[in-house]
Amino acid sequence: MSIRHLDKLLSPTSVAVIGASDRPGSVGATVWRNLRAGAFRGPVWPVNLGHARLDGQEVFARVADLPQAPDLAVVCTPPDTVPGLVDELGRRGTRAAIIMTAGLGAERKQACLEAARPHVLRLLGPNCLGLLSPHLGLNASFAHTDALAGDVAFVSQSGALVTAVLDWAKSRRIGFSHMVSLGERCDVDFGDLLDHLASDANTRSILLYIESIEAPRKFMSAARAAARNKPVIVVKAGRAGGGVAAAASHTGAMAGSDVVFDAAIRRAGMLRVDTLEELFIAAETLARLRGTDGLLDRGLTLMTNGGGAGVMAADAAALSGLPLRSLGPALRERLDEVLPATWSHANPIDIIGDAPVKRYVDTLQALLADPDTGAILFAHAPTAIVRSDDIARACAPIVREAAGRVMACWLGDSAVAEARRLFEDAGVADYQTPEQAVKAFGMLATYQRNQALLLQAPTASENGPPDRGVVRAVFEGVRAAGRSMLNEAEAKAVLAAYGIPTVRTLEVAPTAEAAALAARALGYPVALKIVSPQISHKSDVGGVALDLRDESALRQAADRMRARVREQRPEAGLTGFSVQPMAARPHAVELIVGASVDPVFGPVLLFGHGGTAVEVLADRAIGLPPLNRVLARELVSRTRVSRLLAGYRDHAPAKLDAIADVLIALSQLLADWPELAELDINPLWADAEGVLALDARVLLSAPGAGGAGASHFAIAPYPAELVQRVDWQGREITLRPIRPEDGPQHREFVEQLTPEDLRLRFFSSRRELPRSELARLTQIDYEREMAFIAELEEDDGRRRTLGVARAVCDPDNVDAEFAVIVRSDLKGRGLGRLLMDALIRHLTARGTQRMVGFVMRENSAMRELSRSLGFTADGPAAEADVLRYVRPLAATAGTALA
Repeated sequence: MSIRHLDKLLSPTSVAVIGASDRPGSVGATVWRNLRAGAFRGPVWPVNLGHARLDGQEVFARVADLPQAPDLAVVCTPPDTVPGLVDELGRRGTRAAIIMTAGLGAERKQACLEAARPHVLRLLGPNCLGLLSPHLGLNASFAHTDALAGDVAFVSQSGALVTAVLDWAKSRRIGFSHMVSLGERCDVDFGDLLDHLASDANTRSILLYIESIEAPRKFMSAARAAARNKPVIVVKAGRAGGGVAAAASHTGAMAGSDVVFDAAIRRAGMLRVDTLEELFIAAETLARLRGTDGLLDRGLTLMTNGGGAGVMAADAAALSGLPLRSLGPALRERLDEVLPATWSHANPIDIIGDAPVKRYVDTLQALLADPDTGAILFAHAPTAIVRSDDIARACAPIVREAAGRVMACWLGDSAVAEARRLFEDAGVADYQTPEQAVKAFGMLATYQRNQALLLQAPTASENGPPDRGVVRAVFEGVRAAGRSMLNEAEAKAVLAAYGIPTVRTLEVAPTAEAAALAARALGYPVALKIVSPQISHKSDVGGVALDLRDESALRQAADRMRARVREQRPEAGLTGFSVQPMAARPHAVELIVGASVDPVFGPVLLFGHGGTAVEVLADRAIGLPPLNRVLARELVSRTRVSRLLAGYRDHAPAKLDAIADVLIALSQLLADWPELAELDINPLWADAEGVLALDARVLLSAPGAGGAGASHFAIAPYPAELVQRVDWQGREITLRPIRPEDGPQHREFVEQLTPEDLRLRFFSSRRELPRSELARLTQIDYEREMAFIAELEEDDGRRRTLGVARAVCDPDNVDAEFAVIVRSDLKGRGLGRLLMDALIRHLTARGTQRMVGFVMRENSAMRELSRSLGFTADGPAAEADVLRYVRPLAATAGTALA
């Protein structure tokens, strides 16, 4: 993960074209022509052994002959020359290169990387179209046309798609800050560019075309960071790709790669769309309407001069589940004053086809004056009564002041072209049809839901500490028996060890006598199930009998099961029966929860409607661990069965927190046990009393294969291994990483700080943190950030935060910017040193090279603490109000708090 020298790639001051040529149709000739034809102001040097001059300009034979090291080199030479050229460029001082050459193969690509690494020379490609940075006039590509300058960055895995988008966007006057073709991504990839573009001043939104992801944790960290700053919109190829063809568990069969990718996009706070057209519609919508508080909650109000357009928009809204705003009495009265008596008196608001300019102005002003109207869709069809551009010219000053609330749909083409331009110039998002506008509003709703997940403050799970010893014994026993599939009793023992309620199950020999003995011990009625290592789904062969009320029924069921297994699965061995009491939960809903390992994003969780028809219903949602209650509830909400769980008629709502805690427990199981391959609980009963696991299936991976485990999570889980108890001032306190669940506790901590301490820490005076910033401080990415809190458990059982030290690492893990603050009434008692020591040990262990902090000159206590910990003032002049303190770190192996 690195953003080193990406500025030289995307914003160079000089460019060399290696392999520049005048041969028609060659890549070298096309790149040279594009660079020369653009408005790039820096020098562009051609390099080619076979030319003396090119377009009247001197051609250099070798990289070493160039007058200076170019910031960026574009390589268009045969494959066998490329590794040597990369080495030459690195030695010359070039720090970015685009390799357009195709057909390098794995060996040459590796040679290029090894040649570039000592010089931190960044490589884009190979086999790529190149890049364009229109704000610089830079066209370092072999695209057929240039791009307009704008504020949208487009990064594509497909070079052909870049040229198609160039054509499409130019005809629609869409401009770009950067267009990048990644090619085979031997070095620079999506994660690197997301990190760079997140802070790029020329980029307001980021569009991605993705076919595959190779470094999921890097991608997720970069995506989550970028999506907090600006809209990130993704279109991914391969939507129709199937999942795993056959799996031991329902979860493994249902968790296909595309739905997992969906879950990753949602979790990162990005938006996924289906087509390239939707990509740009979404970009315009998010750029124009983003940040308007409460807009979605207030819904959509339609204003039109044609009833048909209003009906189409209303239909589209209803089908999308988007609310149309009811008109309040005051607004109705105001509209009655400015509209003819025949107006629709409802939403959509039909102002009638003969509407003069003043009627448009009056209606628009009335709607915008009422904040409850939410987003306003202004739809107009041209008429011969009044010119469309006259309407737009009169309304433009009004919508300019409220562009974030208005969406426009000028129906038609040449007759409304000028009107459309006037509204676009006023900052209003424009759409071709009412349905397109409504769909865009739906995209905004999806995007804001995804963003809201980044801000939620979850409550703590009620799961107690797991009994890992029980699980270890079960897994070792299964391995010793030469099996990978746990039997039902073993699987339920694993669930119980993690606090998941299960039905008591006795496993017995495959005889009716043994089953009858177990049933007498449990009490009738009972359920009887076969136990066979070769049969995963017992009901498929009639291997489940329910509600057996006496011994006769049980014996008959056992005999039938043995006969069916012999007939339908003669190769399968029947090793026993499991017997369990029949649970009576008449209003329970059958669910499935499960875990499996995706080949790209690693461990994933599944929730859905359970039972024997689980694959037929296909009502499921996928989520990435780790989970908390907010994320678990959101996972549940994405299924149809969630409506049953909400309660209906005489069915009380199910206990959703109990369901969430099961999902959290499975998330922890995946983190703790790398050998876990697949797991599902089906059915999991859920009702107002809680949850109960009736059946479970667990599959272990092949020895040494792994796949689960915290290190394979796409999002780094909570580092519980860093929690420690320490002595402070004669009391035992806890030093631990901060958690998302600490939101309320952290707010209380901040509220106890004095205004002066807040000013010294945040460089501004404020008494409380906005919800978004509180979430940012507690919901950190443990892959790149760390915040240790000192926590004291009071005599009344309440836990209080005494202080916090945090650090945010740059994507290269070179610098970590730190900050520390302790409760105002506890200063001078060694807490700051305790927290900083923990932070220094952690950053040293993870290989961070340097800690950097900014301290106000008047903050003498912090300056003294920094000096005592080995930091030195560096950088700003002696008279500066803010000093920069730096400490190099020596990387060591081991854990931070060992």
